[in-house]
Amino acid sequence: MTRRTQVAEQVEPMTVGQVATAYGITVRTLHHYDEIGLLVPSERSYAGYRLYTASDLSRLQSIVVYRRLGFGLEEIAELLAAESSGDATAARVEHLRRQRATVRSRLDELSELVGAIDRALEREMSNQPATPHDLKELFGESFDDYQGEAEERWGETDAWKESKRRTARYTKADWAQVKEESDALARGFLDAKRAGLPPTSTEAMDAAEAHRQHIDTRFYACPPAFHRNLGELYVSDPRYTENYDGAYGEPGLSEYVRAAIMANADRQEAAGTAG
Repeated sequence: MTRRTQVAEQVEPMTVGQVATAYGITVRTLHHYDEIGLLVPSERSYAGYRLYTASDLSRLQSIVVYRRLGFGLEEIAELLAAESSGDATAARVEHLRRQRATVRSRLDELSELVGAIDRALEREMSNQPATPHDLKELFGESFDDYQGEAEERWGETDAWKESKRRTARYTKADWAQVKEESDALARGFLDAKRAGLPPTSTEAMDAAEAHRQHIDTRFYACPPAFHRNLGELYVSDPRYTENYDGAYGEPGLSEYVRAAIMANADRQEAAGTAG
């Protein structure tokens, strides 16, 4: 037996304050119910205070239940009147059917809204700059070491500052695209070398030019002269050498890349001079 049922069955009438506490509603609400005739206390104290009898509390219990089901006060009055005449079931069923249809409609609307919010959230999340964890996931645990070494070498240069400015906005998807492009560029060098083409071949120099333009587009301005510096780095720093020779299982690939970069720089500079 619930506390409210026990309250409704008690013999002694209750004051407005006692009822409000027992049912978790406000005194003001009880006064309003009294004013509109929905729940009029059956008794008064000698001092004129409203007193609710067990019958009143039973009616209040029905009102509370109907309110939770979404019934309006006028509808509740009709339902309580129907209960008195023994014809409440049909009215309740009809109202509950209407309520169910309304709730289902709202659920459909809310489901569409949740979908829209999810899509907006996905767009917002995908536009967030990549985190250090994202970069390690894409480029390996040694990524921080390479970044630290690069900053130590070139942190004060304009190229480094420009690279940091551009990449600060890169999302994880952007970096994934950068990695995919870098892998494709490396395969261009690898294919040319394995085909037996010299670093001075058109194919090898085109691979070097694509490499230079990739850097120029993604990171910082990379004219042929600066590209030469990178070519030297690929053979002078064992870690960069391993990036080519070891990662692709092709000994001498880093030296091949360097030579192709030098040949392409000569080609680009000659074309510039000729122009």
